[in-house]
Amino acid sequence: MQALLIVAHGSRRTQSNDEIRALAAKVGEQSAETYGYVSSAFLELAEPSIPDGIQQCIDQGATDITIMPFFLSAGRHVVNDVPELVQAKQGENPQVRVRMAPYLGVSGLMPSLILQAAETACDCQGGANCTYPACITG
Repeated sequence: MQALLIVAHGSRRTQSNDEIRALAAKVGEQSAETYGYVSSAFLELAEPSIPDGIQQCIDQGATDITIMPFFLSAGRHVVNDVPELVQAKQGENPQVRVRMAPYLGVSGLMPSLILQAAETACDCQGGANCTYPACITG
């Protein structure tokens, strides 16, 4: 079974971590034919950790896990921290294939996504269509 683990930094702000969890749930709904299990994990400040997230995939029956780094640039976390944690867990589970997808920011779809998102900009006047956190919470 294939699993997809979306890996994010993690935040002290609970709602930010919940956004990643909700994204993983939506991705899971849209990719049920490809991935039997989709979840999220965090580098720090939130649970599950990346090693625990990988273990959850294995516990769900995954034999092939794709790690999707939800980062916009190739900083220290993308270049060193995430790969080191993934490689260590891979070493503990050689029977499981673990692959790293390119980090999100390098995707060729990013310019189009940025332009689409810019089209939905709000003026933060409290309108019903505004999704920017400062507008929502005041």
